[in-house]
Amino acid sequence: MSGAALLLQRDPDPFQAISDFLESPVLRISGQLFLLFVVVLWLSLVYWTYMDAGRRGTSRVLWGLVAVLFPYVGTLVYLIVRPPEYVEESRERELELAILERELRSRMPLCPNCRSPVERDFILCPACGWELKKRCLSCERPLNMEWETCPYCGTDQRSGKKTGW
Repeated sequence: MSGAALLLQRDPDPFQAISDFLESPVLRISGQLFLLFVVVLWLSLVYWTYMDAGRRGTSRVLWGLVAVLFPYVGTLVYLIVRPPEYVEESRERELELAILERELRSRMPLCPNCRSPVERDFILCPACGWELKKRCLSCERPLNMEWETCPYCGTDQRSGKKTGW
């Protein structure tokens, strides 16, 4: 017999080693572990999408269903279209702005008639013309309406005479 015939008799299937490897329990267990990893990752992404959608003020159920029905792609689409900030961050920012606006208003007086911001030394409100202060009879500096004596020149506002100090 020739060498080739002897080789064929000894090993009738040249792919037997590959076939044995594909049927081995190690490959089967490795494949099952990989499949388990893929499923756990998918369910983790569904849970994360569901929870993040709620924190950002969007529909949890809708995005959870999208993540379930379209594995991996649904979460990717959610990442692209989700709101840029959490609802808590948005509320915090709005509160900070409201506090800053209130602080600005407290520093700048408001017209008692129309509530428009006015400067401290305005005599009339530029928006409605309301008289905010009166002028001193002597030095003509702005005075509060209830002051009876000018603190700048010492003039009595009722009589127009300078007080002796």
